[in-house]
Amino acid sequence: MLLPRIKGPRDLDLLSQEELNQLAAEIRSFLVDAVSKTGGHLGPNLGVVELTIALHRVFDSPKDKVLFDTGHQAYVHKLLTGRQDFGNLRSKGGLSGYPSRAESDHDVIENSHASTVLGWADGIAKANEVLGREDHHVAAVIGDGALTGGMAWEALNNIAAAKDRPLVIVVNDNERSYGPTIGGLANHLATLRTTDGYERFLARGKDLLERTPVVGKPLYETLHGAKKGLKDFIAPQGMFEDLGLKYIGPIDGHDIEALESALQRAKRFSGPVIVHCLTQKGRGYEPAVQDEADRFHAVGVIHPDTGLPVSTDAASWTSVFADEMVKLGKERGDIVAITAAMLQPVGLKKFADAYPDRIFDVGIAEQHGATSAAGLATGGAHPVFAVYATFLNRAFDQVLMDVALHKCGVTFVLDRAGVTGTDGASHNGMWDMSIMQVVPGLRLAAPRDAEQLRAQLREAVLVKDAPTVVRYSKGVVGPAVPAVGRIGGMDVLRTPAPEVTRPDVLLVSVGALAPMCLEIANLLDKQGITTTVVDPRWVKPVDEALPPLADRHRVVVTVEDNGRTGGVGSAVSQALRDAGVDVPLRDFGIPQRFLDHASRKEVMAEIGLTAPDIARQVTGLVAKLDGRFDSEPAAAVD
Repeated sequence: MLLPRIKGPRDLDLLSQEELNQLAAEIRSFLVDAVSKTGGHLGPNLGVVELTIALHRVFDSPKDKVLFDTGHQAYVHKLLTGRQDFGNLRSKGGLSGYPSRAESDHDVIENSHASTVLGWADGIAKANEVLGREDHHVAAVIGDGALTGGMAWEALNNIAAAKDRPLVIVVNDNERSYGPTIGGLANHLATLRTTDGYERFLARGKDLLERTPVVGKPLYETLHGAKKGLKDFIAPQGMFEDLGLKYIGPIDGHDIEALESALQRAKRFSGPVIVHCLTQKGRGYEPAVQDEADRFHAVGVIHPDTGLPVSTDAASWTSVFADEMVKLGKERGDIVAITAAMLQPVGLKKFADAYPDRIFDVGIAEQHGATSAAGLATGGAHPVFAVYATFLNRAFDQVLMDVALHKCGVTFVLDRAGVTGTDGASHNGMWDMSIMQVVPGLRLAAPRDAEQLRAQLREAVLVKDAPTVVRYSKGVVGPAVPAVGRIGGMDVLRTPAPEVTRPDVLLVSVGALAPMCLEIANLLDKQGITTTVVDPRWVKPVDEALPPLADRHRVVVTVEDNGRTGGVGSAVSQALRDAGVDVPLRDFGIPQRFLDHASRKEVMAEIGLTAPDIARQVTGLVAKLDGRFDSEPAAAVD
């Protein structure tokens, strides 16, 4: 076995080409065996085995910086830099699923949001130049999917402006992000893959153009046909060269010797170079290769021989949304859907199959997606833009200035809101309710169960003059939580006994935390503390009925799966002040710090967002109001 002998990148220098190919096979076997036990990003890593080996043979990490976008394809990089214990991958105390500076000096970018690597590379290359580090190199690996993001092209524009500043850009072209890469750039790269001569172009040109999307055809005509004529149209690497970037490729991304040769040439060049590598996502593992949806982009625990899940989960939040969107599409012809290269993960595949003319995949371009949604709404459609909560951060300005300012009826559906856990700091959806609080006119819903998700989605798409947001958690949707009454627009989930004239606690439950809030109320009841539990349903704006209700209680407690700073608790506190309601308020939520990867349950316990922890603190707060003690610890709550 060769893999156990690799303790660092320089150990690769001792291997022959035959041994390198053997190592590649061993790495693939290792990945299938390890990731099938823990879950993780399997397909992307199977596709970059030879490429990563070649990168570490040519570049001297960590002196040279090898950067990955988005980082989910860095498992091979971890193996080659001394991290071969994958037993607790993405679990507490184990390896991160992304590069991690805490793990290794070889890791640079922890941010797992796409299209950022070229900006990082530009900055590091500039630092090398300013500090006179002529023997330091930068290699940035970016997928064809990430190249659909606007940030990548902003960076390319800057990189190309310095023709004597060395920087190697490796385009890992597997025709996919999660699913197949779409758009004009995707077709440009497809042309690079398939063009090998004038004669073949003449035979295929008409067919190629007919298959190019509406947006792509004019782009090609402008960039290639109109500018430099037919010659450059059949040699489309001219697109990169027009930017001032030297181009090498396409290179077989599974030929280590060819990759090393190309990378060595790029490294020796005294300016920016694109090395275009063709790889196969999921390579070497037949179940992944045969998976047309996303080539096993990310998997749970699976049987390594078959690729089938070990267990089948109950209905997920995403699946509930997916089914309701199909129903809405049938009822309303103006409903359209938008995804940013994540058709399957956000649950829009069924809608796309049912209504293929009403689905728009904008690529990894959340900013464009939000502004395009404003245009769709202005044109008379009602767009539903489904996106992971953490990725909506990237489109804040567009939500504010394009959608909200223009009073456009756009619904943003945020999947994986709150603590997600195993994907680490950048994937926890803990900022959306804080960020969206500042957007004038925006309405934000946090459904507590499947029934409420369906209901609030329907309420959202009825709004025509303002943006709406519906956010929900990752994973399995919990049991139904029935309401026992309604006050204003709020559902009452629990009330004290009728003889209680002024209950102790008004507990404001946000979204999927409703079962936990009911558990908190039960624990408080055991301590003789009376509690009303309400679900606001729409947490922005604060319901007008909430301040008068709060005034009839001794203390208000809010519980949310969002950062405490600027979240629902802050909004409720402001609403109480504005209404002149002088009732103590305690807000519970996620602390404003980046959270290490672990399971959701472990993260929630670590930050004290559990029923016993909250009940214990509320018990102490009520005891203080009663004057039972001043400084002694609160009574224990089991």
